[in-house]
Amino acid sequence: MTTQTAARAAGSGRRPQSGPPLLLPVLVFAALTIAYVVANRSMPHPDASGAEVLRYAREHGTAIKAGTFLLLGSAFPLTVAACVLYRRLRALGITAPGSAITLAGGMLAAGMLALSAMFGWAGGRLPADASPALARALADLSFLAGGPAYAATFALLVAGLAVTGLLARLLPRPMAWIGLAIALAGMVATLTLVGSGFAVLAPVVRFGGLLWLVAAAALLPRTRHEVRARDGAATA
Repeated sequence: MTTQTAARAAGSGRRPQSGPPLLLPVLVFAALTIAYVVANRSMPHPDASGAEVLRYAREHGTAIKAGTFLLLGSAFPLTVAACVLYRRLRALGITAPGSAITLAGGMLAAGMLALSAMFGWAGGRLPADASPALARALADLSFLAGGPAYAATFALLVAGLAVTGLLARLLPRPMAWIGLAIALAGMVATLTLVGSGFAVLAPVVRFGGLLWLVAAAALLPRTRHEVRARDGAATA
């Protein structure tokens, strides 16, 4: 929040607005993510052949469509959560780039989830005479969007929030450092494009980052008064 904005808020007798409850969209995002993983638990691995992917698509078309529906649905609460996080940080007086990085990372991550869902949905509707090469290509696009690309963009959200939380003392220091470690893993996950061994980092970021985001949403203060009260209690 800028000085002028704070002055206008004080002059009008209104408290700065920090936005709607943050935990709600985060929990909805978490629930849809877990439901998607459960629905697609038997999906062929990225190293499966095109023939295996095509056979799975023909035999489990309904499960694929249900999973992609859940995956696409998870993009919307993530978008809302990113917007609320940005507004919360601004209301807490954060004018550094961290708040914008958090917003941009959340929006990009939501876009990657939507792309992954669309490629996955198309792969689940392949006709009987489709080639295994096409099935493998669609599966690869879905994996790349929902795997390393999502991990890297979600890492931006986590990094923006973790760095801001660390420097402005909005989050406990251990939690902020854990967030930075998750963000680093997300960036390293992009090396999956040059070495398949790095693919293991994508689920680490997806689930570790999900737990971290839920905890951050629960701990992030709503006002500067809460920050001062917590700091006072810590030094007492």
